[in-house]
Amino acid sequence: MKNLKINNRFTAELPADSNETNEVRQVSNALFSYVNPTKPSNPKLIHASQEVAELVGISLDEIKSESFLNVFSGKEILPETRPFAMCYAGHQFGNWAGQLGDGRAINLTEVTHNDESFMLQLKGAGRTPYSRTADGLAVLRSSVREYLCAEAMHHLGVPTTRSLSLMLSGDQVLRDMLYNGNAAYEKGAIVCRVAPSFIRFGSFEMLTARNELQNLKQFVEYNIKYYFPEIKGESKEQYLQFFKTVSDKTREMILHWQRVGFVHGVM
Repeated sequence: MKNLKINNRFTAELPADSNETNEVRQVSNALFSYVNPTKPSNPKLIHASQEVAELVGISLDEIKSESFLNVFSGKEILPETRPFAMCYAGHQFGNWAGQLGDGRAINLTEVTHNDESFMLQLKGAGRTPYSRTADGLAVLRSSVREYLCAEAMHHLGVPTTRSLSLMLSGDQVLRDMLYNGNAAYEKGAIVCRVAPSFIRFGSFEMLTARNELQNLKQFVEYNIKYYFPEIKGESKEQYLQFFKTVSDKTREMILHWQRVGFVHGVM
């Protein structure tokens, strides 16, 4: 995948976790932690979307390559990149949960193609500093659902992530599917998701809750610079317009969800 145009602006411009060990912990004064995917034992490609591949600058021949298999299963790391997991906080089931973070998502890199930027993210590629008591892995049944539903929602006109690839890891993953105490091993799988950004509301909430105001200011200005460049004016005016714009776009997205009968579990 020699034609991928790597553009690591998130990690280049925002504060990183100074602790680079992959140990579950509270992370402060940082928006992300560097972490490598867990290498799968015997990855196999189940399906890849040629449409999404073209969107990010990957050819059909490259989809068929060993390099594609290895990179998007987490077995190899793209040159000049450092995978990372994002730190964020939030509410769960109506209660403030504090630090959450990417517990089973690892961002491989950002790329630019046809004047558009995309983040490439693996879901189910192993533990991160934000995994808490979980293993950071995913199973085939839930990965198939996510892979197909994301593409279905996109083609129904709903703003959503895209699906680039679905891989088997070759490893078994223990899950209690019915939550009845009868855990069993299932096939492990990894999905590569694609979006302009995987930034969450929780990143802003985390910085606010920890009173990291300088980091919060830097983060808001980063988002305006790259995702809302049409917002101009003095800082206070920019921040208010940013808040209004994000609120309006979120309302529109949720209306699209309701239009197709989709219900989000925590929104």
